[in-house]
Amino acid sequence: MLSLSRRHLTRNARSVLQTVKGQYRGHATPARLLDDLIQRGFVHHVTRPEILGAALESKRHVAYVGIDPTAGSLHIGHLIPLMCLLHFQLRGHGAIPLLGGATGRVGDPSGRLTERQLADIKQVSDNVDSLTQGIRSFFKRASAYAESRGMNVEGLIMEPAVTSNLQWHENINLLDFLRTVGVHARVNTMLNRESVKARLTSQRGLSFTEFTYQLLQAYDFYHLHKNHECSIQIGGSDQWGNILAGIELIGRLEDPNSEDIEAKAFGLTTPLLTTASGEKFGKSAGNAVWLDANLTSVFDFYQYFIRVDDADVEKYLKLFTLLDHDEIASIMKAHITQPEKRIAQKRLAAEVTYIVHSDTGVSRAITLTKLLFESDYNGLTAQQITSALEGDPRLVTVNETELFDSPIMKLAAKYRLVASTSASRNLVQARGLYVNNQTVPEPQFKVTRSQLIDERVAILRAGKDKLLVLAAKEDV
Repeated sequence: MLSLSRRHLTRNARSVLQTVKGQYRGHATPARLLDDLIQRGFVHHVTRPEILGAALESKRHVAYVGIDPTAGSLHIGHLIPLMCLLHFQLRGHGAIPLLGGATGRVGDPSGRLTERQLADIKQVSDNVDSLTQGIRSFFKRASAYAESRGMNVEGLIMEPAVTSNLQWHENINLLDFLRTVGVHARVNTMLNRESVKARLTSQRGLSFTEFTYQLLQAYDFYHLHKNHECSIQIGGSDQWGNILAGIELIGRLEDPNSEDIEAKAFGLTTPLLTTASGEKFGKSAGNAVWLDANLTSVFDFYQYFIRVDDADVEKYLKLFTLLDHDEIASIMKAHITQPEKRIAQKRLAAEVTYIVHSDTGVSRAITLTKLLFESDYNGLTAQQITSALEGDPRLVTVNETELFDSPIMKLAAKYRLVASTSASRNLVQARGLYVNNQTVPEPQFKVTRSQLIDERVAILRAGKDKLLVLAAKEDV
């Protein structure tokens, strides 16, 4: 539920903005929020930039981002609008993440050549519930991340007022909607929206349901503006027409003679992000990279950013971290001198993983990366290793008697590192089986306590890619 009090939204703006002045201690950040967003690459289009830029520095505003509940989890494509919203919060402004509990039942035609299948109503409702928790988790961890980067977030990053637009749309009947919204909509203007024109020229055309979607989204902006003093809508570049429809509706429904008519409502769109190779950002081998660790493991999430192309890494550091511009420039300078070390990618992966999965997630991902891809285990502790593999089938707990009395060759076969004992024996003879990065010298080789990491952990590797971790537990 949306729980924003008018007193909360209209608290003395000057005191809030004064608080913000000290939060970027040590950060070479542009003085104006809009300038910072532009430099970081968040802005594709923006309405009346000079007026908006000044308005953001003079009083507290509230911005909202719409999120389509087509799935039950956020993916990394959502990081762009959510990070943009986070910057607003860090500068003392309010934030409303709005879930399309109503509009998700219809389907947004923007950026699509074919009509969406009408969504199952219960599935949309379930997705809204799951996404609500995901958004709250994001802002909670983003607050901890911002504080760890030297920002004073006290009183600035509050739990966002996540809501669903079903809250107001379900109580509006068709006649009331036509009288309130439809009477102000001009069909020729609606037909000129890019999302509409693209579909009208397609073979399957555009349904009336999808055609009216822009009116529903326009009403969302009006409702939030009227009831919660929301003055800024943020969306992807394909939402530009829908955002303009909302601004126009606000202008028509409110007093056009008002002194601050030019500062009533603004729109800002973020760019459609693609990789240097032209692929849509957020996909890994054709699959979405989710923020939910149950759908995309923390390790795989971290590795997505480790694999970022050199041509993209600076852009992503600006968008997906709170590192200041000078620090990013320093990171890139070091990266360019030794690109093979992937200095920039490692920093990017650590920063984004911290935001989404906390510092614990970063530690686990880095540890597992060392286990899988590096040959030097120095510095790793047994606790780090077992924590990194918690819930992973590659971590097996065994009794000390079994670990010390059984040949490594047999343990590798028993716990499925290799297919069979004979395959394990062949691997030993080919010098391709390792324990704690030491070659297993002969088939009957047994590990001793002193050879374990912290006298507890044995890391078995078959070739370069297959890994098994045996953690000793005392015999009962």
